[in-house]
Amino acid sequence: MKEPRMSSQTVRLMEAFVSDPESWRYGYDLSRETGLMSGTLYPLLIRLTKHRLLESQWVTTQQGTPPRHVYRLTAKGVKFAAEKLKEASRATSRRPAFTKGHA
Repeated sequence: MKEPRMSSQTVRLMEAFVSDPESWRYGYDLSRETGLMSGTLYPLLIRLTKHRLLESQWVTTQQGTPPRHVYRLTAKGVKFAAEKLKEASRATSRRPAFTKGHA
């Protein structure tokens, strides 16, 4: 399977996971942390799960509350995220700075 594309949204999501790679995370919390809207976030979570970079499970929290998915990085996901975030950081640091008066 081809590895997923690292869009700026995927980078933000992976940064959130790398900040605490062993913790299970709710989509809602990830949305608040990354600023990604659900229409962007959930397809990313599904895609990264299909690539086995994330694992997911259903969690029932309280009586009367519907079950919700939680996600966390797999061992493969930790390695992938570290590599791709390092590449993204290098690419960002190579961009020329914008100076006033020069378009």
